[in-house]
Amino acid sequence: MRRQLECDFFSKTNMDLRQPFINQYGRLRSGWRLVIFVASVIAIAFLLGAVLRVAYALAAFAPPIPNGGFLADIIYRVTLLLTALGAGYMCTRFLEGLPWRSLGLTFHLGWFRDLIIGTLVGIGSLALAVGIATAARGLTLTAVSRSELGGVSRSLVASVLLLIPAALAEEAMFRGYPLQTLSRAKLVWIGVLLTSVPFGAVHLWNPNVVPGVTFANTVLAGVWLAVAYLRTRSLWLPLGVHWAWNWALGWLFGLPVSGIALISHPLIKGSDLGPAWLTGGSYGIEGGVAGTVALIVSTLFLWKMPWVSASPELKKLTSEENPVIATPFPKMTPMSDML
Repeated sequence: MRRQLECDFFSKTNMDLRQPFINQYGRLRSGWRLVIFVASVIAIAFLLGAVLRVAYALAAFAPPIPNGGFLADIIYRVTLLLTALGAGYMCTRFLEGLPWRSLGLTFHLGWFRDLIIGTLVGIGSLALAVGIATAARGLTLTAVSRSELGGVSRSLVASVLLLIPAALAEEAMFRGYPLQTLSRAKLVWIGVLLTSVPFGAVHLWNPNVVPGVTFANTVLAGVWLAVAYLRTRSLWLPLGVHWAWNWALGWLFGLPVSGIALISHPLIKGSDLGPAWLTGGSYGIEGGVAGTVALIVSTLFLWKMPWVSASPELKKLTSEENPVIATPFPKMTPMSDML
């Protein structure tokens, strides 16, 4: 009897000690998984950064590369993408025993439709913001001359090559594993908050930031993109929304993209007349009330539009803490059996 009581006592004590770390499914709690993801991102970024620094040092001895600055920018964006996807996959696989497809970046049924719909929503949302600012006489729009069409064509290709990996890197970093693992823990709206606020914060280092409005609008954009993810539980819809907004902003209307004059030969040249509270001034439409209104309208539209939905498998993979899935991957041993 005494031995049994001692066993029960130590078993209960061990369970109590594990509760802050291990959930009822024998997995590490979502908060700790999020911490490990952030640590993994830092570690992978450090390693890839070291490799790039060596490559850049060696490139100094090579002949000059045409458009070297543009190529370096693409390499930087791709590095961010590999960092986010690498950290996300490791956490998905080794902390939760889930396959790659749970990250929502496979060519699943309807992925291309989601990408196209997202692209149309992104362009339409930006056009709404520009339309509001123009109607209020805060912007003027001028078409380019025929002599500039060659440069416009080249900038079209360059903008697509740059903006798609840039947007995908941010989606994988914020709407990828962090939002997904919190969604599996039934903490969806906490996940939206914990991913949207840092998304807004990282843009505060951009040039020409409008105090207060830039942060608020970018946090709102994070919510907008999170809603796009939650409608499909896939990254294709938010990717389309994100890259197309930036592309329409820079190439279509010739306005600054998050404070940066990114496109040198836009299709239409937008000129800011102010006031800055409406148009965002030198930061661009994302720093003004016109952008705020467009983001709110577009968020509601994304939430209600009938043309997209999550597949049953993706819904299951991102809605349950311990989903039962049909997969060739070996089943992981629960952490409770290893402790």
